[in-house]
Amino acid sequence: MHSVTIPDHFRDKIARRRGRFEIFDRLDPARTALVVVDMQKAFVAEGAPVEVPLARGIIGNVNRLAAACRAVGAPVVWIKTTLTDATGEHPWPVFFDLFNTPESGARLLAALSDNSPWHGLAEGLDVLPGDLHVSKNRFSAFIQGASTLDMVLRARGIDHVVICGTLTNRCCESTARDAMMIGYRVVFVEDANAAVTDEEHVAALVNVAATFGDVRRTDDVVGMLG
Repeated sequence: MHSVTIPDHFRDKIARRRGRFEIFDRLDPARTALVVVDMQKAFVAEGAPVEVPLARGIIGNVNRLAAACRAVGAPVVWIKTTLTDATGEHPWPVFFDLFNTPESGARLLAALSDNSPWHGLAEGLDVLPGDLHVSKNRFSAFIQGASTLDMVLRARGIDHVVICGTLTNRCCESTARDAMMIGYRVVFVEDANAAVTDEEHVAALVNVAATFGDVRRTDDVVGMLG
């Protein structure tokens, strides 16, 4: 996993603005869900089409968080990116037409269609029958029309989300931003998120900590749930 963290000068700046760096002292299990973003074979497996090598290093912490949540009755939600609909059409032409070559776009779509062997959750994750599963078709699981996550959580009285997964600076950060914007209290787990580079990982942590959520470590979150 990443060995870097938010630099002290950013922590101090954030703490001066709101009075402290950390936001939450405790998480109410009845109002909290663990949201695990995109820990799919397409991102995590060695040699995967969109491989994030450091994502393999967070599997242990993701499993610890999931076990801690289940132990106190908080739901675990596995989010999977699914980029084609029933007709095989992709739903996001702006991203695929402008931010990918035809070759890279086709590779991503093939890997993340629901009939792809890369689409499933990565090996080593402790996924249990009582867990929840939600598919999304945008970076953020909370943006309008991307998934049913908001409906699933609100039906259970959830208004706190603990976010982990990959990529830190793309789907995880996007999900955290939108969660806060629509009224969720966000905990973003720095040592259970993974990006391609340390620089991208830290930049996302700073963005989330500054405005969108409480950036904490796995040990902190486990303790907050107890």
